[in-house]
Amino acid sequence: MSDRYHATVPRRLAVELIDPAGSSLGEGPAWDAAADCLVWVDILGQKVHLSEADGTRRATKEFDRHVGAALPAEDGGYLVVRRDGFARWHANDEITPLLDVLTDGSLRFNDAKCDPAGRAFAGTLCYTDGVRGRGELFRLDAGPKATPVRGPVSLANGLGWSPDGRLMYFIDTVEGTLTEFDYDVDGGVLTAPRVLVNFDGSAGQPDGMCVDDDGCLWVALWGGAAVHRFTPDGRLDTVLEVPSKNVTSCAFGPGGRLYVTTAAGALSPEERAQWPLAGGLFVAEPGAGGPAAVPWRPL
Repeated sequence: MSDRYHATVPRRLAVELIDPAGSSLGEGPAWDAAADCLVWVDILGQKVHLSEADGTRRATKEFDRHVGAALPAEDGGYLVVRRDGFARWHANDEITPLLDVLTDGSLRFNDAKCDPAGRAFAGTLCYTDGVRGRGELFRLDAGPKATPVRGPVSLANGLGWSPDGRLMYFIDTVEGTLTEFDYDVDGGVLTAPRVLVNFDGSAGQPDGMCVDDDGCLWVALWGGAAVHRFTPDGRLDTVLEVPSKNVTSCAFGPGGRLYVTTAAGALSPEERAQWPLAGGLFVAEPGAGGPAAVPWRPL
């Protein structure tokens, strides 16, 4: 990592377990303000969870394939990013396909998020470990159609936008980069990429992320048992310690709560013994707040 990464001694905070879910690959937390709940997924478990603010499970929906994310929809229900494309989970519990994108079974969709205007972005990865440069970042446009906006990438992951919407952030886990772009909210166009933070793997690999009201970036670390907060110029200033080796993503909810998802599925038996809370849903009150998820605007 760069010297800037370790330029200061960061403050250290802890989390509280609120759901010992044991998720194989817990991911994609997003606060649904309209439904007043947290929506999050277990990608490999093929489940979407709805949880109360205290972690109590409101509902779980099982799918017939891997599911990368579930984004609150402006008209109710959720835009579900499945292994190969997009579907709607309606408020009446009906599932309807929206758009199939991937035909290569070695690829799947991963993380997804909506920009400040309600456009959905979702990225892909290759199932085979070590394979690089086969992923892409897509924008879901009217039609519907999936428009490639960044690629090739190796493992498309965390997304975020600055509070004023002028900057977009994107994580490629395998390449260990958190890239910043200039962003045109009117057109949904990202330009002028520059790496804001380079990760060398010594503290884990960057995974999902969110942005707080001060424009600071909270990055979950796969293999790092932590979430790191970076200032807008890329300096580490806070370490949120998590009792799970593989931390996958985070999102703000009401009252300054930061929800953190983790994964248990990639651990060896020895690691499972070392990390018995792996796969759980955690919460912290880090002294910062952030927005609820921007709802997806149907096409």
